[in-house]
Amino acid sequence: INDNGDLLAEVLGRLDGRSLAAAGCVCRVWAAVSRRESVWEAVCGRHVEGGAAAGAGARPVVAALGGYRRLYRLCLGPAADRLGAAARLSLSLSLSLFSIDCYERRLGRERGHPRPASLLFLDHNNPVDVS
Repeated sequence: INDNGDLLAEVLGRLDGRSLAAAGCVCRVWAAVSRRESVWEAVCGRHVEGGAAAGAGARPVVAALGGYRRLYRLCLGPAADRLGAAARLSLSLSLSLFSIDCYERRLGRERGHPRPASLLFLDHNNPVDVS
């Protein structure tokens, strides 16, 4: 399987986010493949309504904001953990939160502000009641 990067990417793209991150620690080949945007796009596509087809138009937006791996790490992964595996997330909501967080971070660095507040409700260490 290590001889064919595309096959490995197909297999790794079917893992959940945590398992994919762990698989990236196996060896250099797996680490390189697990960092591919296409692999993380597949992982993210399983968490949103409409799957990968819904996210096709969002690809340039996600790329401009740091990529699918970052989208999963900051928004989709924590939301899926918080809401449960059966929850299907709205891609537009996820992208909105992702873009707000990116802009808050950019403005915060320029103004010397601490961590942005837009995604605090996803923090497991500091749960916020959003009901």
